[in-house]
Amino acid sequence: MLGSSRLVTLTGAGGTGKSRLALHVAWELRRAFADGVWVVGLASLRDPALLGDTVVSALGMTDVSNRDPETVLVDYAAEKQLLLVLDNCEHLLDACAQLMTGLLRAAPGLRVLATSRAPLEVSGERVWQVGPLSLPPEGSVPRDGDRYEALELFERRAADALPGFALTDGNTAAVARLCQRLDGLPLAIELATAALRTLDVEEILDRLQDRFQLLTHGDRAGSARHQTLRAAIEWSFELCTQLERTLWARLSVFPGEFCLDAAEDVCAGEGVVAEDVFTGVAGLVYKSLLVKREEGQVARYRMLETIRQYGREQLSDEEEKALRRRHRDYYLHLAEQAEADWFGPDQAGLLERFESEQPNVRAALEFCLTEPGQARTGLRMAGALYWYWIVRAVRDGRWWLDQALACDTEPSPERAKALWVLSAIALVQGDTAHTLTVLPECVDLARRFDDETVLGHALQQAGKTKWFHDDLPTAAALYEQALAHYRNVGAEGWMPTMALFRLGTIVGALGDTERAVALSQECITLCQATGERWARSWGLWHLALAHWLQRDLLPMTAYAKEALRLKHALRDPLGMAWCVEILIWAAATRDDLRRAAVLFGIAEALWEQIGGSVAPWTTAREWTRQYQTKARDALGSLACEAALQQGKRFTLDEAVAYALDDQPHTPPVSPPAAPSELPLTRRESEVAKLVANGMSNKEIAAALVIARRTAEAHVEHILTKLGFTSRAQIASWITEQRDLE
Repeated sequence: MLGSSRLVTLTGAGGTGKSRLALHVAWELRRAFADGVWVVGLASLRDPALLGDTVVSALGMTDVSNRDPETVLVDYAAEKQLLLVLDNCEHLLDACAQLMTGLLRAAPGLRVLATSRAPLEVSGERVWQVGPLSLPPEGSVPRDGDRYEALELFERRAADALPGFALTDGNTAAVARLCQRLDGLPLAIELATAALRTLDVEEILDRLQDRFQLLTHGDRAGSARHQTLRAAIEWSFELCTQLERTLWARLSVFPGEFCLDAAEDVCAGEGVVAEDVFTGVAGLVYKSLLVKREEGQVARYRMLETIRQYGREQLSDEEEKALRRRHRDYYLHLAEQAEADWFGPDQAGLLERFESEQPNVRAALEFCLTEPGQARTGLRMAGALYWYWIVRAVRDGRWWLDQALACDTEPSPERAKALWVLSAIALVQGDTAHTLTVLPECVDLARRFDDETVLGHALQQAGKTKWFHDDLPTAAALYEQALAHYRNVGAEGWMPTMALFRLGTIVGALGDTERAVALSQECITLCQATGERWARSWGLWHLALAHWLQRDLLPMTAYAKEALRLKHALRDPLGMAWCVEILIWAAATRDDLRRAAVLFGIAEALWEQIGGSVAPWTTAREWTRQYQTKARDALGSLACEAALQQGKRFTLDEAVAYALDDQPHTPPVSPPAAPSELPLTRRESEVAKLVANGMSNKEIAAALVIARRTAEAHVEHILTKLGFTSRAQIASWITEQRDLE
């Protein structure tokens, strides 16, 4: 189906194995997509407005721009060959349909494989109904050699639960009856096998049959499969202890993974003490109702969505509201504790923790903004997460801050803080106009509530705006004022530290290079004293810039590389892009233009991933433009483009290694060969011309009467030989060859 349709949707009831089938298909097809296979899990996403940003994030993009997500995705996917797996679309059908319609229209190399309980109903969609696993006929006993998928799955999962279990003449008939009762649904079978630790097959069958008797009083209009799955889940619920049932229901408020500390904090109370939570969680893991994952030294847990939905049904409205409030309080405290610890040695751990907690953070903020009287707490939480938004989740931060500020418009210290955070995020996005729009209110509120720290932050953002627009004297004055406010209240941390090296850069550009170096070194010393790395990396970057302004290239390059190492360790994509930019300037200044061209390719790939550029800073934009022209003039257009494409093909780790000179220099990149010395075989040349004519691999295989896998292999060889990454580049190259002829 994916060979003839660009959108295939796997449909079926919950528990039929749609997700596993989609992942299996994606794995089998991974080599057919030059730009990869990407999985987007949507089960924990509740707000359709965040769908686009969720897909952006799943594609590995840390986009910092203020463009709408669909535009970001269209620009990214327009010339790529990739497979997008959208898993669990049923609660976001309209949003998924709208987004995929736009993407498929704009990106001809995109294929989408979706899983949903209902079709997306998009033009061109093909639907595959995922049915139950194969079963022996009712009333029959399987014989040796008979293969039935449901029985095979039961045997495998039963062996996991009870080592040594195997189908025998003595139990096969009972297993067959049980699988038939469960209609061959994989999830229902897995729930049943988990009980083998305490019951035998006949006992499971007897108890499940009793459950079916109870089910006859339910919704007779419901699908048989849905009733079967529900029966299996209800039966599993009854097999649980009272503690496990209570925790099953309470843990359903976690939309994503959670740790034991969170479970104890949110779920204890009203008959459950904190010490009992571990016992209950362990029991649910034992019964396969919770999935456990190790993350470093910490275990994390999650529920399958069908299991979670059933648990939510066991809560009354009041219980659910109380649990969601406790859930919000836990993550609010976690956010504020992380804010207090940010200027310290565990920054990488904090970033990774909140990356894992993103579904829970979203759920906590959603509670604040939808529950009456909680909007101000939403402002407080969104403001406390400024460090996470700026480093890892710029678009998410902008969205939640906009929502929170719109929900609570009354003057408050929380609003003042949220406004400066929003101004900082807007600057990261290059949206200086919005920064200038929100800063006046922020300054007024900071003065109204006598908050000199927030006033310093606001003045610093105003200074950064002036710096980006090359109004250096005004920028310097604003940073001096910000530092004065910090000194008045003894403020410490990353923002006062950042003000030091930004002021250093500005005074350096104004001619006071000695003070520029001194301010950056002061910043680095403050960071080293606490073990802090993120602000330190920016301090090193600005110190490198100060030396570059003096054309002192050796220390400049050393500082820039050290900054890049820290940025890479923290997975700070914006910081890595700026570090590569400054290394480009260094390479071009010393006339190492081939290296500069490769670095241009690396930088272009990094900026593409985050949707940004050097453009907000007018001086940097001009430097970069000048050096691009210099490299192209010296190397020639074809050689320069080949080097640039080499840089774009690097993985992130390879790109960083190249920028750091931690690997041997790659051999010089030559421009594409002239027609008389083409690097392609005769057959590859034929395939390249068909690619240029817009043919798919399937169409090429048919035209040349070769296997599709052979056509795919030819295309891969062409891309490798020519140093390209997309079919569009092959087409452009073929056109150039024809022109040369």
